[in-house]
Amino acid sequence: MKKVLFLASLVWATSIFAADGETLFKTCATCHGAKAEKAALNKSQIIAGWDAAKITAALNGYKDGTYGGPLKGTMTPQVKNLSADDIKALATYISSIK
Repeated sequence: MKKVLFLASLVWATSIFAADGETLFKTCATCHGAKAEKAALNKSQIIAGWDAAKITAALNGYKDGTYGGPLKGTMTPQVKNLSADDIKALATYISSIK
């Protein structure tokens, strides 16, 4: 019984700290719009409609410096501290925006 309670508490604690794409996106929405419908600073591609794989690739590319055009210098610091789980949560959320 103690093992079950321990495992249940571990799962619960993990879920509390799990990345929340909607919350993370609030920072992004400043430039990309609430529904990802804007070209950030009138220079980026509109990310609404992108699938999760494309978003993940772009965010990882910004993070490691292998992706980006005129906004590379702006985006790299924005994503540098995102974890893999954060990026996954963002990609899942952005790709679900209707």
